[in-house]
Amino acid sequence: MLDLRIKQMFFDRPKVKRAVDAARRRVLSKAGAFVRQTARTSIRKRKGSSKPGNPPHSHVGLLRRFILFGYDRQSDSVVVGPVGFRDSSAPRVLERGGTTTVTRRRRGKQTERRVRIAARPYMKPALEKEQPKLPELWRNSVKGA
Repeated sequence: MLDLRIKQMFFDRPKVKRAVDAARRRVLSKAGAFVRQTARTSIRKRKGSSKPGNPPHSHVGLLRRFILFGYDRQSDSVVVGPVGFRDSSAPRVLERGGTTTVTRRRRGKQTERRVRIAARPYMKPALEKEQPKLPELWRNSVKGA
């Protein structure tokens, strides 16, 4: 009688699964790094504000510096975007457009006013620019199985 455990003769299943999981983490981390770098370089240091539809200009450098990426084990995905803006909606408003409150201080007096800001996307164009390159990262990515 032929034993139907034939596939166990060919593959060490736990080892293959570990190799695939490691490759997935490695590829997703590289993809996150590429998208982050593209988003960072799209935000250029300039005076004044950028034209709507173009990435925002950097005056202080905080937005550029705080674009990070991380691998999320629960969803098995990578997350890329600005962090550290707890009380500010600026990164979201710059990406998608919308209204926000601008605070100014003149002669010791603080004034606030609501302003409408047109979208100046920087994350979505970075992903779109890197997307064609992502399948190539998967080629020969599973090793040691």
